[in-house]
Amino acid sequence: MGIDKQSELAANLQIGPTSLGMVRIYIEGEGVDLPLDFDPDEADEIAEELRAAAERARAMGKDGRGPEPKKRK
Repeated sequence: MGIDKQSELAANLQIGPTSLGMVRIYIEGEGVDLPLDFDPDEADEIAEELRAAAERARAMGKDGRGPEPKKRK
């Protein structure tokens, strides 16, 4: 499955600090129990990537086709 494919899978996502000073992204779903630990600098980079992806998604528009083309006069 690619990043741009729809899926019927559902999962829970939790994000928080660990007792060892790491940032954990914890994904739990049917047949999946995945703890991912990152140092704080890596977590900052992931947060920046999420923000950038959100901006790109907004620019595409709600229907996913991208912004409306400009009309010619």
